[in-house]
Amino acid sequence: MQVTRLVCGGFIVGCRFNHTMNDGTGFVQFMTAVAEIARGASVPSVKPVWNRELLMARNPPRVICVPHVYDEYHHNYGLPVADMVYLEDTIDLSFFFSLPEIASLKNLLPPHLRTCSKFEILATCIWRCRTIALNFNSSDIVRFVCVVNARAKLNPPLPVGYYGNALGLPVALTTVGELCQNPLGYALELVKKAKAEVTDELMKSTADFLVINGRPNYVNIRTYEVSDITHIGFKDIDYGWGKPLYGGPIAADIGLCFFQSSTNNKGEDGILAMVSLPRLSTERFTVEIEKMIREANGVNFSCFPALLRL
Repeated sequence: MQVTRLVCGGFIVGCRFNHTMNDGTGFVQFMTAVAEIARGASVPSVKPVWNRELLMARNPPRVICVPHVYDEYHHNYGLPVADMVYLEDTIDLSFFFSLPEIASLKNLLPPHLRTCSKFEILATCIWRCRTIALNFNSSDIVRFVCVVNARAKLNPPLPVGYYGNALGLPVALTTVGELCQNPLGYALELVKKAKAEVTDELMKSTADFLVINGRPNYVNIRTYEVSDITHIGFKDIDYGWGKPLYGGPIAADIGLCFFQSSTNNKGEDGILAMVSLPRLSTERFTVEIEKMIREANGVNFSCFPALLRL
């Protein structure tokens, strides 16, 4: 943990953690506890719960519900040398989407799908724009992976204060051609179906699978993983000087996208989508996002790259 004081009087609290010990919810619980103690509390309002045995594999392990994020085809899915070189030069970008812009994207869907969540429509649009920008072959398989907090999915639910890693990783698969040529509703239904797959048995089977197989790497350039941290609690951490201007990760990764609550310089609330792309794909990605916004509402494009890390 590191604190950097700024000449303006503000400060930055930076912290890194081992994801095998806790997940984002557990990390925010820890940071909130530190903030409460800094404000004078003698104990944190939410007491930490260890209880790692609650997510241990069964004895003997039995995989009843296969965690498709680790599908065998993907274990052996190597990248050509050209792709590896392609990935050596990447750029981290953040795009701000106002709430009206996110709502307008639902105009691209048939009426029966327009009740979808902000996460579902935004994740779907970025998945398609990212896939187009990366210029894969039409027959290539691409995957959507959704990071789901499974605490309430377990039976019984995990106790309040459990700060370990309790993430489910449901997955949707399709080909590039199907994703990019079908109406947007096709991809959105894949996203909705994947989200609903996290169950008590999936979590138990995942623990069993990992004991048997280890932890295979499941991310590469053709995998699009989204972590929605808009409601995780970063914005409420207060060390005594008020709530933060920003709380969250500093950047995404090549296969990982973060959604974070944010406010732009006009005071508009929205979602900051943090992505990482090969440099050669960033311009095309921006163009595809712009085109999708314009198609949705016919007005000037106002989603913009809010952060560029060279």
